[in-house]
Amino acid sequence: MRMDFDKADRVGRKGFTMPLTKEEILHYHLGGKVGLRATKPLASVRDLCLAYTPGVATPVREIRERPETARRYTAKSNLVAVATDGTAVLGLGDMGPEAAIPVMEGKAVLFKAFGDVDGWPVPLDRCRRNGANSGPTDPQRVIEAVAAIAPMYGGINLEDIAAPACFEIEDQLDEMLDIPVFHDDQWGTAVITLAGIRNYAQLCERELSELDVVVNGAGAAGIRIAEMLKAAGIRSVLLCDSRGVVRTARDDLTAKKREHAVDTPHATLAEALRGRHVFIGVSVKDALTPDAVRDMADYPAIFAMANPDPEILPETVREIMGDRPYVMATGRSDYPNQINNVLGFPFLFRGALDVNASRIDMAMKMAAADALAAVAREPVGADVRALFPDEELVFGPSYLIPKPFDRRLFVAVPHAVAEAAVASGLAEPAELTGYRERLDQRNASRQDLA
Repeated sequence: MRMDFDKADRVGRKGFTMPLTKEEILHYHLGGKVGLRATKPLASVRDLCLAYTPGVATPVREIRERPETARRYTAKSNLVAVATDGTAVLGLGDMGPEAAIPVMEGKAVLFKAFGDVDGWPVPLDRCRRNGANSGPTDPQRVIEAVAAIAPMYGGINLEDIAAPACFEIEDQLDEMLDIPVFHDDQWGTAVITLAGIRNYAQLCERELSELDVVVNGAGAAGIRIAEMLKAAGIRSVLLCDSRGVVRTARDDLTAKKREHAVDTPHATLAEALRGRHVFIGVSVKDALTPDAVRDMADYPAIFAMANPDPEILPETVREIMGDRPYVMATGRSDYPNQINNVLGFPFLFRGALDVNASRIDMAMKMAAADALAAVAREPVGADVRALFPDEELVFGPSYLIPKPFDRRLFVAVPHAVAEAAVASGLAEPAELTGYRERLDQRNASRQDLA
């Protein structure tokens, strides 16, 4: 969440406040948020001989003779690169690779805390078209840099890379490398959004194929949300950008937008929303007007996910709708139904890494969304309810999406992802033998969320 630090920023509802001052946050970040954690002892001469010379020569020769054993004899099997060129940092825009480091460290902390995955920040310098640190991204420079460091990692999480370069970068790396490549800004939001839409469809008793959806915002997240919704069976998806509906009559569309252009007389967002069931916003503050909400279908879903200020405030929607049923979600932690990427990437990579999947395909993303939706429909444990005393965590309009602190996610989502990887032929069936039991055991031994 982006914050204005001219004064303490207070976020909350129902009287709950969370004061965060600039001084407090900078103090928290002193020395950074990540560091090296040795997994083997080094307390004797024998340990030294095993860890380094002469012992280390043995795994070196083993890996040289059989490269596939690198996953067995190095940290690779649980290590993900969190790579960025800093061109699209949070809601701040182009901040450059060095200023992006705190975000990449934060991502690494979330990887570890929620998925028990070791993430490491990889800020990429001089990946612009002019070879410096200003101007648009040069996709080829990023691709070459990431491919060069890939041997150390079991997966690549691309982060905060501006569109349209991010599409080419992910697609090419996905083809080049034999490890999972995942751009969270594209797919993370899409996975969580689909989970929420699946549960909305259950509440309003409509099939996914019956939903009429408008996605406002045609950047990386918006385009991938549209792709996931269509892959899930939603037939009617209108994509809008700052100039209105992405339609075939326009001559100003990028190649990615043109893939989603439709032949429609609707030109504006307001026109597109009339009678529609779902609004999904990944755009800007106040993009959705009260009149547009009134014009939507009965029992609408409004996913206003712009940060820090949503396309329309939940309070405004509540006033408009009165006693009529509706669903509201945002990207903020101080309202119910937060569409939070931390529900996705740690668990997607956990499942992919554990079965040595060569990529993360659409089926694996869909499986993650289905598993998330299913967890939200189950009773919530006392440990999670204690963290959210002001919320009634019972499946319904105010609880569509599970909380990231729900430890069941560590088992449910990776297992679903792993099964999908095997079904897609991206992992060997043998990898699934006993996998759920191993996840249960690992989950029980974790201290991060205790």
